[in-house]
Amino acid sequence: MSKLHILFLTHYFPPEVNAPASRTHENAKRWVRAGHRVTVITCAPNHPKGIVYPGYRNALRQWEEIDGIRVLRVKTFLSPNKGFGGRTLNYISYMISAITFCPLVKDVDVVVSTSPQFFCGMAGYFVSRLKRKPWVLEIRDLWPESIIAVGAISNRKVIGLLEGLETFMYRKAARIVSVTNSFKAHIVKRGIPSERISVITNGADLERYVPLPKENRFREELGLNGKFVASYVGTHGMAHALDTVFRAAEKLKDSPQFVFLLVGDGAERDALVKTKESLGLKNVIMLPQQEKSRMPEIIAASDVNLVLLKKADLFKTVIPSKIFEAMAMERPLILGVEGESKAIIEDADCGICIEPENDDELVGALRKLHDEDGLGMRLGKNGRKCVEKRYNRDFLAAEYLTLLRDVGTPVHAKGMIGH
Repeated sequence: MSKLHILFLTHYFPPEVNAPASRTHENAKRWVRAGHRVTVITCAPNHPKGIVYPGYRNALRQWEEIDGIRVLRVKTFLSPNKGFGGRTLNYISYMISAITFCPLVKDVDVVVSTSPQFFCGMAGYFVSRLKRKPWVLEIRDLWPESIIAVGAISNRKVIGLLEGLETFMYRKAARIVSVTNSFKAHIVKRGIPSERISVITNGADLERYVPLPKENRFREELGLNGKFVASYVGTHGMAHALDTVFRAAEKLKDSPQFVFLLVGDGAERDALVKTKESLGLKNVIMLPQQEKSRMPEIIAASDVNLVLLKKADLFKTVIPSKIFEAMAMERPLILGVEGESKAIIEDADCGICIEPENDDELVGALRKLHDEDGLGMRLGKNGRKCVEKRYNRDFLAAEYLTLLRDVGTPVHAKGMIGH
């Protein structure tokens, strides 16, 4: 069986720790283990503050290797993960650099680009034309729908332009990989044949996320031994409605056994820190983004993991990747998301679902998990079983590789050039 050279375009990659960086890295390292070549074109790591990580430079180009994956880092306009103008320049500069330096990557069989961000997805179209190889477009979120939903953009002309580019990309890709069934349905409504769209969800790396004791070093460092800890770990953005946590914390301020832990960074973090301080919430601990190596320990230290989003129809289509990591660690979830995510939690019986942005229901769910002996443990074990069966990254990466092998074979590829 012939081996592929996969060229993958992604704005985010380790040592960055967000969901897109993890998904690409965890898939790519498994493709390398299977004997294939993978080259990633990405930026100097700088997310979310727009500051290049120690040991890296925002150079015109630089090479490294991570877990057998060749990584070409290209120069971009640096910007923190907030503010529309700077971020847009950051995104466009990546697209230009990826196109400019893609000739350095030789003998490619298939080009993959992941969106969002939007212009990273678009870069895949141009690179695939330069390489005369088929293009697979991965959709991890719906743009521009997601930025409209959080109010980041309202100009109808700009929205119309972005929607036109979105449809253009769908039509030009040889295949589309969606991370949810709801995204697939949206793309089909844009006139794309269903058979050109494959759903390959996010999942958990069961090598990294294994059940660990709750009373650990992380708890000791924060003085949390004996507390009931509700953790939110991830992006602090406009979509996440983390003020819900503060309202719940106010209602539980006379119940000292409950502690809320927020770990991460994002566009709203500074405002959230100020809100916490102004409210005097001593039962809320906020930590900045942590290294990925600490994530299992942080999740293990939690009695329950919170997954929250704003109450909006668009968010019924998403599946936050953090749910699978908590499930793999045998930790129950409180899910404040409707739609496809809710169906997963209910089918697996691994958590309690609440109405998004409803702090009363959040308080009720926390009290239920605290008061009912064995409930959290039972839900956690159910989550692990579900991930092992349906959301194991090994299985998902193999499924993805089968798709890429189909698209990247010479006979198939020939038919896709100039599609």
